[in-house]
Amino acid sequence: MLNANDSFRHIGLRNRLVKEVEKKGITSKSVLEAIGRVPRHLFMDPSFVHLAYQDKAFPIGQGQTISQPYTVAFQSSLLEVFPGCKVLEIGTGSGYQAAVLAEMGVEVYSVERQRKLYEKTQTLLRKTGYKEIRLFLGDGNLGLPDEAPFDRIIVTAGAESVPAGLLVQLAVGGIMVLPVGVKSQTMIRIKRLSEDDFEQEKFGDFAFVPLLKGIVK
Repeated sequence: MLNANDSFRHIGLRNRLVKEVEKKGITSKSVLEAIGRVPRHLFMDPSFVHLAYQDKAFPIGQGQTISQPYTVAFQSSLLEVFPGCKVLEIGTGSGYQAAVLAEMGVEVYSVERQRKLYEKTQTLLRKTGYKEIRLFLGDGNLGLPDEAPFDRIIVTAGAESVPAGLLVQLAVGGIMVLPVGVKSQTMIRIKRLSEDDFEQEKFGDFAFVPLLKGIVK
């Protein structure tokens, strides 16, 4: 999505970022193209804008971070989304991950527990042209039962264990990707094979802010 605050310089920096992420092992063409289209500098605090296209995570306030582009690309690749796919994101944060998914043609439902961050990101997504992303203020551990089932679920905070409330909201044949662990997390991909059967795979270690319960008013 072309934005008035996006420049040819920013586009050039994103193209360089895409090549860096690709060198680290991301092969999905749709993911790389989405990373190349989202103006990441618009999702960051102005004091960090000059660092927007480095492959690093940065603070966004309320004790949260905007994820490292490689991590966003890695999780997005594991999701194996398709156009029109219904995706639940737990942990809206800056909205960057949601924007990447939106660029891949999916229907995004995103939950954020911090009211200030929720309100800030909702305004930002409208300004940057991502009006189709549906944001909700709520406890991510509980998901969005009224909107379930979901073809895909992505969790962008470290869970101590797999939230049972999210598993039941995953459609049969669906995929959930989340980091699980306390001090550090292992990236897990869960596939729902039937109403009662799930398959789990592990994909290396990562560091995320913790998945907390409740809503911060």
